[in-house]
Amino acid sequence: MSTTPFEWQSDDYRRVREELLAAETALKNRREEVAALRRSLPATVLEREYEFEEGPADLADDKPSGFRRTRLSELFSDGRSDLIVVHFMYGPDDDHPCPMCTMWADGYNAVARHVADKADLVVVAKAEVGKFRAWGHKRDWTGLRLLSSRNNTFNADFGVEAEDGKAQYPGVSVFTRGGDGRTRHFYTGTAFLGPRHFRGIDLFTPVWHLFDLLPGGRGDWMPKLDYGEA
Repeated sequence: MSTTPFEWQSDDYRRVREELLAAETALKNRREEVAALRRSLPATVLEREYEFEEGPADLADDKPSGFRRTRLSELFSDGRSDLIVVHFMYGPDDDHPCPMCTMWADGYNAVARHVADKADLVVVAKAEVGKFRAWGHKRDWTGLRLLSSRNNTFNADFGVEAEDGKAQYPGVSVFTRGGDGRTRHFYTGTAFLGPRHFRGIDLFTPVWHLFDLLPGGRGDWMPKLDYGEA
């Protein structure tokens, strides 16, 4: 197997490109091994029910009368058994949400209709539901279901909240519903893989990976809430 040869490529370029191709193939194989290992996790029945706050599908509808309480078990659509929950960093006292989580959510919004073919997808933040929805409306997240965990221990129980309850952390959790109708926890992953390792969920955005294609790589680039657009 070889990369497509171009007449203008030097022998040195082709040699290094072949080495890179071998490394890229090995990385692909390793990713598949990791995914298989993840699928072997035993799902654990949740003994606790969680109740969230949410509003109408139209994020522009901010009337409090339209807000309601929704249980975790009610987030599964009819006929679906898998639920992806995105843990979004936006605390009750935060003036602004996390720029990185915002970038991730921009991407989730774009692919939500595709994800919905296999699983339900929701985004949960600790911020008050109206505040969170206002941010989603500003970002035009028309494809995302936004919920607030302000009045429960969901964030703390799944390791995306500091012990003092103030700081919030990014992550993703997966739940499944068995034939007995009971909700089970299957997987939680956060940005933190260990001390000084903060790239545990980088895979969930293409932005850094596109930058990794550049000669200078991603460098120390970090997302912003805006880039000075009009």
